[in-house]
Amino acid sequence: MRIDKYLWCIRIFKTRNIATEACKKGHVKIDGKNVKPSKEVFGNELIIVRKNQLNYEFEVLDIPQSRVGAKLVDLYRKDKTPKEEFEKLDLLKYSKDYYRKKGTGRPTKKDRRDIDEYYDSSEFNETT
Repeated sequence: MRIDKYLWCIRIFKTRNIATEACKKGHVKIDGKNVKPSKEVFGNELIIVRKNQLNYEFEVLDIPQSRVGAKLVDLYRKDKTPKEEFEKLDLLKYSKDYYRKKGTGRPTKKDRRDIDEYYDSSEFNETT
């Protein structure tokens, strides 16, 4: 079975087209090597998928005939993703919460005071 179809069948990607694009962009590796979407998948291979800034690792246990239900996915793959990857996800969530979302408008009065205080205490005023 092709790697893009396999990733779609075991529900790593929502559509086969997304799986194909991920392969073309180099986000999918088999045994440490970038693969094309047409690469054949066999048992006991280690697949690394870069998705949402995390590297997921899966071992191929079996090849499904077609797309499988979410409860049956573990029959065809074994998740070997290290715990550190999920800790990175938590850190990413905290870092994104600090910044204001793009397009939320002008700075608030408090934001403006913080900006003014930063520029008043920075080296910009020391050099002039």
